[in-house]
Amino acid sequence: MGNSRLIGVGVGPGDPELVTVKGVNCLRAADVVVVPVMDSGDRGRAEATVLHYVPEEKVVRVVFALNERSDRARREAAWDAAGERVAGLLRTHGTVAFATIGDPNVYSTFTYLAQTIEHLVPGTVVETVPGITAMQDLAARSGAVLTEGTEPLTLVPVTAGAGALKDALNGPGTVVAYKFGRLAQEVAAALRETGRLDDAVWGSALGLPDESIRPAAELDGAPLPYLSTLIAPARRDGGRGGKL
Repeated sequence: MGNSRLIGVGVGPGDPELVTVKGVNCLRAADVVVVPVMDSGDRGRAEATVLHYVPEEKVVRVVFALNERSDRARREAAWDAAGERVAGLLRTHGTVAFATIGDPNVYSTFTYLAQTIEHLVPGTVVETVPGITAMQDLAARSGAVLTEGTEPLTLVPVTAGAGALKDALNGPGTVVAYKFGRLAQEVAAALRETGRLDDAVWGSALGLPDESIRPAAELDGAPLPYLSTLIAPARRDGGRGGKL
């Protein structure tokens, strides 16, 4: 049959119109499209986006322990089971697309899956199709400019703890925080302590009916959706092209 192909397709942050033409073509050309879910009865965001472009019968849910942080053995067992499931699909189908929200090379489940598959089905060709990231979408919807001139950009997953975020906020340039729903209070505190609360903007469910975008100063410490995005723009001293 020749080599099977596993293609990680970034399907963007939620708005189905933000899947690239290449991404749509890959999803349609694949024999099956795998979508990661936390449990099998659960339609995740990747699946909801994919169903705009491919028929339901082509979509296969595979359970990944996306939220299993505490119990390493359980997480590894779940990973192995997920890897075996995808390996089985690759052995019987020429091309398997794996839909991942955002981009497959930015904090994505796909990286681990690809490594597992390289062991289980040697010779599988692994490719990725880039996707629009949540930070790009939040910038577009809120008017926050991510980078100007020579400014750096730092992306911090707050699952690493608020300390890493505070370090970044004390540095130069724009800071983007991902995955901080559970630590919203710590995030607000870090912004306040580093004097970067006023310009920061927060968003979740971008492009979806329950979209929420608001100034970070309005976050009152209540828990937020896990997939929340924050942009704290660089300190810019006014004037057009001030950083050029």
